[in-house]
Amino acid sequence: MKESSSSQRLLSLDTLRGFDMFWISGGEEIFAVLAKVTGWSWAIFLAHQFTHPDWNGFRAYDLIFPTFLFMAGVSTPFSLGSRLEKGIPASDLVKKVIQRGIILVILGIIYNNGLFHTEWSRMRYPSVLARIGLAGMFAQIIYLYTGKRARWIWFVGLLIGYYLFMVFFPVPGCGAGLLTIECNPASYIDKMIIPGRLHQTIHDPEGLVSTIPAIATGLMGIFAGELLRTSEELISKNNKVVYLIFAGIVSLLLCLVWDYFFPINKNLWTSSFVLCAGGFSTLLLALFYWIVDVLNYRKWTLFFVVIGMNSIVIYMVGSFINFGFTAEALFGGILSYLPEPLEALGEVFAFIAVQWAFMYLLYRNKLFLKV
Repeated sequence: MKESSSSQRLLSLDTLRGFDMFWISGGEEIFAVLAKVTGWSWAIFLAHQFTHPDWNGFRAYDLIFPTFLFMAGVSTPFSLGSRLEKGIPASDLVKKVIQRGIILVILGIIYNNGLFHTEWSRMRYPSVLARIGLAGMFAQIIYLYTGKRARWIWFVGLLIGYYLFMVFFPVPGCGAGLLTIECNPASYIDKMIIPGRLHQTIHDPEGLVSTIPAIATGLMGIFAGELLRTSEELISKNNKVVYLIFAGIVSLLLCLVWDYFFPINKNLWTSSFVLCAGGFSTLLLALFYWIVDVLNYRKWTLFFVVIGMNSIVIYMVGSFINFGFTAEALFGGILSYLPEPLEALGEVFAFIAVQWAFMYLLYRNKLFLKV
């Protein structure tokens, strides 16, 4: 299939990335506060959606992490594909891919533990950034060294292989087929091989074993990116939207079927979870691509682009800069004159505004953390 030679960034992708990161950088608190101060049923429902299930199940908040990994996959055909077409050998590009993966692992360790702040025995090594780094790295290596058919074989093999492992591997003292937090193969092996501590003592939602199916999440993004990068002479923009919608719906239907045998579970990153999160991510990409790059409605995108262009910074910065203190210093006095419900809501918007202003300052000065 012929591909366009343009390696230009997709504005819709940067917008969607910013939209995704907005919800974990303060946006989710809007509904939590609304639910608390108003008691409105719709606000309570949305606030509930911005929490994680205890174990099995799926809520909107579960989509944020895999969507970010999915988008890293979408950008792969644009970033690496254009360089391959220029004649840069895969062996040169893979060095950069591995370097990026290692840097994200290191940033994740710093995010969890600080610098020389935690005892070695109490450090937590798995992290959100490590999963993005490792799963994205292996997905990109597959992209560099395989053709399209082989990538699909890898995708199917990862999902089925992980399912077979989780269902048939006998955990000592538990047997095979149990997928509880106390008894499941992923947590059992993680406890044996990961040094330091696990996030939940007996289980880590970003453990090494469950990183394997997360590679398939990255591959789903790569498939979508290859479609979007295909020349418009072969597939029009409108047809790309249709194909993305179709793929998203099929993925969700397969997810619902597989849920009966292999429950949707973000903690274990089950194969059904990959299809569920991937299906919703694909539909979101179709929506943003259609609005931004097909209909060309772009004026509203700046708010999210500012966040999306520095997504790693927005994720990490809250651990090192106290935006809440600054928001209170700047707006606390004014907000204190408002009724209590409005004051509580105003505090959330003040926090978001201060954090966004910081990101905008970086954006205006073209200061981007490139990993």
